Amino acid sequence: MRKLGRVFLLLVVVFVGGYEARADGQKTKDSTWIAENYDKKEYEIVMRDGAKLFTAVYSPKDKSEKYPMMLYRTPYSLKPYGEDQFRARIGPSMLFAKEKFIFVYQDVRGRFMSEGDYVNMRKHVDVKKEKKDIDESSDTYDTVEWLLKKVKNNNGKVGMWGISYPGFYAAAAVIDAHPALVAVSPQAPIADWWWDDFHHNGAFFLPHCFNFFYAFGRERPELTKEWGNRFNHGTPDGYQFFLEELGPLKNVNKFYHDSIPFWNESVKHPNYDSFWQDMNIIPHLKNVKPAVMTVGGWFDAEDLYGPLAIYEAIEENNSGINNTIVMGPWRHGGWARGDGSSLGFVHFGDDPAPSTFYQENIELPFFNYYLKGKGELKLPEAYMFETGLNQWHEFETWPPADLEEKTLHLLPSGKLSFYNPNSGYDTYDEFVSDPAKPVPYTTEITTGMTREYMTDDQRFSGRRQDVLVYSTEVLKEDITFAGSMQVKLMVSTSESACDWIVKLIDVYPDDHPGYPHKKDKKYGGYQQMVRSEAIRGRYRNSDENPEPFVPNQVTAVPFELLDVLHTFQKGHKIMIHVQSTWFPIIDRNPQIYVENIFMATEDDFMKATHRVYTGVQNGSTIKVGIWIK
Repeated sequence: MRKLGRVFLLLVVVFVGGYEARADGQKTKDSTWIAENYDKKEYEIVMRDGAKLFTAVYSPKDKSEKYPMMLYRTPYSLKPYGEDQFRARIGPSMLFAKEKFIFVYQDVRGRFMSEGDYVNMRKHVDVKKEKKDIDESSDTYDTVEWLLKKVKNNNGKVGMWGISYPGFYAAAAVIDAHPALVAVSPQAPIADWWWDDFHHNGAFFLPHCFNFFYAFGRERPELTKEWGNRFNHGTPDGYQFFLEELGPLKNVNKFYHDSIPFWNESVKHPNYDSFWQDMNIIPHLKNVKPAVMTVGGWFDAEDLYGPLAIYEAIEENNSGINNTIVMGPWRHGGWARGDGSSLGFVHFGDDPAPSTFYQENIELPFFNYYLKGKGELKLPEAYMFETGLNQWHEFETWPPADLEEKTLHLLPSGKLSFYNPNSGYDTYDEFVSDPAKPVPYTTEITTGMTREYMTDDQRFSGRRQDVLVYSTEVLKEDITFAGSMQVKLMVSTSESACDWIVKLIDVYPDDHPGYPHKKDKKYGGYQQMVRSEAIRGRYRNSDENPEPFVPNQVTAVPFELLDVLHTFQKGHKIMIHVQSTWFPIIDRNPQIYVENIFMATEDDFMKATHRVYTGVQNGSTIKVGIWIK
């Protein structure tokens, strides 16, 4: 399997309510409309092992026909609680509420008002022999079975969707699914926490994990309807906080106070061992019967790996089923909140806006067809948005079958080219990496992982002495990258440990006219990040068995840049940045090898000189797929 990460506040706002906070007037208006058109009931549904899961059901007041059910299982609370309290929105979008379905929301086992013990990314049990052999698939099965018998006026068909963690529950539900569960859409789903959210090729995404688990990771001594408190950093400057106040990861419990069991267990497992492998849903995505439509965003800072990997696994292991992937120009869950016309300074079009197009032409038709027998099924295998030119495309396979493979070469003097001249000697670029002054990942003053950083202008970064910059000449014609990209850095370090970050950047021409949503922004020379990825160098050969670098020895560091569909237009340039720190989005590497970075002390951190080789024999490369239209 190929290796396809604002924090807690964003997660709570988005996934507790399933929507982004809007003006109070709009929320009140929608809540009032829902209360006028839907009845709400609350139930405790008994699972096969006796645990009761708290569930809210919204049914249309109009009883003139039977309706299919739409199920959403969440660890983020199904609030508001109370049969006289109504959500500001029901369904994947308000189009669904107008279309009329029976909407079911459930607190997953062990969260908020549901009984049982909560387990993060609960392991799937392939063979269930006893009632105690439960997992998220069995809890979904039991829920569907109960709903079919107890909820009046249903038509016997069930659909399911979920974004982010709820996307994981949707993905788990397709395994050995209840026969009535006929259509499922995992959206920005978590697949494997070694690649989603908190790790990228072993590199640890610090603020995203730290801020999230401070509240989410606390044990629940009794049933509750309330969230815990968010962490107070004492400053808006996350760079300062994580560098000076937190320091090495061993100091986390200075702020957690041993109150987060998952953190304490995680630090005992710095490598990809059974602790993390058991949470991986990918190997279990077999015996899938429902139609599946997996959705993701090209600029999802949290779960870009998940949708790509889940789609691929279902495709490989379940021949003959309807399996579709949709990727748009969105941030995490952006198709469900806002119109998706822009992210940060980058514009993706608004006639129609990407989210509007998706909701009206892809999402609602998918569920209408399978749950109501309404309309025609016109979805392709892959519905993909091409950034750069801002166009939707339909593909019979993903990645496209007819890609032309080309190799980008990192060359001396900061050049980048598909042609590597036979210079006859080896060259390198070097820089000094200082953990005390790491490269910032953004110019924004923030304590978390911003939603916009994946499209940010990278000029601030390229002007640092510890960031290497490689660029093509001005392109004479459009060139479209499709699918994943295989990086092979040839490097050396003066010490025994280091991280590597590679960014793929679209450099705008100096006379770029700008975008309508930011009329005052000057876009000449804008360096838009298209894709980026990191690897903790110790995992260059194995995620399970890390190894140090031999000081000053040329070493290959291969890893993957995840999929894109992006056109670098005529007049633009293709640029690559290479660096070894990216703070605080990734924790600092001590740069000397320690068995467990989570236990490193201040004395373990030191400067190191890193080299990136650009010559013929040991040159660094990136293999890309070129889509010939």
